Amino acid sequence: MTLPTSGFSFDLLATSGHARRGRFVTPRATIETPTFMPVGTHATVKSLSPEEVEATGARIILANTYHLWLRPGSELVAKLGGVPRFMRWPHAMLTDSGGFQVFSLAALRKIDEDGVTFKSHLDGAVQRMTPEVSMKVQRDLGADVAMVLDVCPPGGSERGDIEKNMALTTKWAKRSLACEPAPGQARFGIVQGGTFEDLRKAHLAEIAALPVDGV
Repeated sequence: MTLPTSGFSFDLLATSGHARRGRFVTPRATIETPTFMPVGTHATVKSLSPEEVEATGARIILANTYHLWLRPGSELVAKLGGVPRFMRWPHAMLTDSGGFQVFSLAALRKIDEDGVTFKSHLDGAVQRMTPEVSMKVQRDLGADVAMVLDVCPPGGSERGDIEKNMALTTKWAKRSLACEPAPGQARFGIVQGGTFEDLRKAHLAEIAALPVDGV
């Protein structure tokens, strides 16, 4: 199945009950799924060289938008050729939206319709994260797959609060998708709904209806 962004495709190869085996093709790597995606929060996988990570069979890593935005800064990373070139990683890279880290700083942030205002965990400086900022940072980082900014509710949230978060997540997804991606960059949506199965299914249908490459 060809995805909306040129150079990306996903093919379902086999199923067993709810389990699925597939093949995700990106411009820089072919990834057999399910797959293990090592975490390179600060543009490095701790204790391993890129060659050692590659030797594990991994063909995609995850880098952290929030941390790289604050330090060393996404514009500097862009000048160095993006995260893959910066860390000498020859395969695919996915970046999170930065949302989880922002929302985990519950005592340091304030959410509104436009975005999130928070204090840096590094020096206390006030920062502003919006869907547009998140996509710009991920463009700078050179991600093959960029995640849209979402509202991540805490565990045990009331149904009404989760529904509000779902609505805001959808609005932010639309704003994220209106941004210009980096050449050859796919964009994935994120589904909310807490532990409510009906809300999860409803939000999945809502996000999947947008021009995303994956969810």
